[in-house]
Amino acid sequence: MAKGSGDVTVTIDIQKPVGRLGFGKPLILGTKAGGFEYKEYLSLTAVKVDFNTTTEEYKAAASIFAQGDNAPAVIAITCRDSTASKETIAERIDKVIEKDWYFLISTSALIADVTVIADAIELDGTHQFFARSSTKDDLSTILAKKYTKTTVFYHATITNYPEATLIGAAGSAPVGSITWKFKTLKGITPMDISASELASIHALGAITYVTKAGDDVTSEGKVVSGEYIDIIHAKDYVQFSIGYEVQKLFNNAPKVPYTAAGIAQIESAVKTVLQRAHNQGMIASDKDGIGLYGTTFKPREDVDPADRAARTYNDGSFFFELAGAIHETRIKGVIKY
Repeated sequence: MAKGSGDVTVTIDIQKPVGRLGFGKPLILGTKAGGFEYKEYLSLTAVKVDFNTTTEEYKAAASIFAQGDNAPAVIAITCRDSTASKETIAERIDKVIEKDWYFLISTSALIADVTVIADAIELDGTHQFFARSSTKDDLSTILAKKYTKTTVFYHATITNYPEATLIGAAGSAPVGSITWKFKTLKGITPMDISASELASIHALGAITYVTKAGDDVTSEGKVVSGEYIDIIHAKDYVQFSIGYEVQKLFNNAPKVPYTAAGIAQIESAVKTVLQRAHNQGMIASDKDGIGLYGTTFKPREDVDPADRAARTYNDGSFFFELAGAIHETRIKGVIKY
């Protein structure tokens, strides 16, 4: 997947073994007569000015801010016109897709709306959508789409926005520093279900909320396709951040010369982002604590002369090994006399 940032295009492929400024900022997508343009809020009190306590937008915001110190400093809200003929969900998303947010929450849990939103987020490729459902039939419909940018929170009670609560509890942590499994959520009651039912929910590509070892925690931390949320988050963060830093280099330098020194400047910007990603826990370390990442930038003399004439440098690359997280363990023991 490739995403451009001005004059810079960064491509990352996730190879498995055989800040965007708002990378923790949630956007609530609602519905309101006349619509509602994108607006950011620093508190629930500020939200109440535009949305009274009975509105779904307020309820979703309340679930986010209820997570206390873990809650994001800023959230955003936008609404499509409640007259569907005036503005579709896809049209409203298109109008705000370039705003400074990352996690999308919808006040609608209708399967038709969820799939439209998920399709739009999948097509864009730079955000994540968190949906909620209390219906396993809907989970099956969503699973069939194999979404890589959508997480579904399954619960018997969804009126209190469990997915928004999860974003409030985990979304604003430094990217790469956490896993989305084992998270305790304020205001959500754990599901009283058997191990086999939990397995069936996971098989349908969803996560839920359960009690383990006396603690109420999220049961998994995966998107619908089965990839881990934190890996998708890290990939998007690194991709955006490299594009951003290199674009800033272009913007602020009198010029970046097509020389060894100029190429080194670009490579340095890439390495700065990779080191930051390592510091935040996205990138693994070797036994000496050194980040397992690297770059390869072809020297000027080896670049295609046509590219040099066009002032285009297409010969830089990087790699890194994901730190990942431990979600399960098996431990063997021996009792001796």
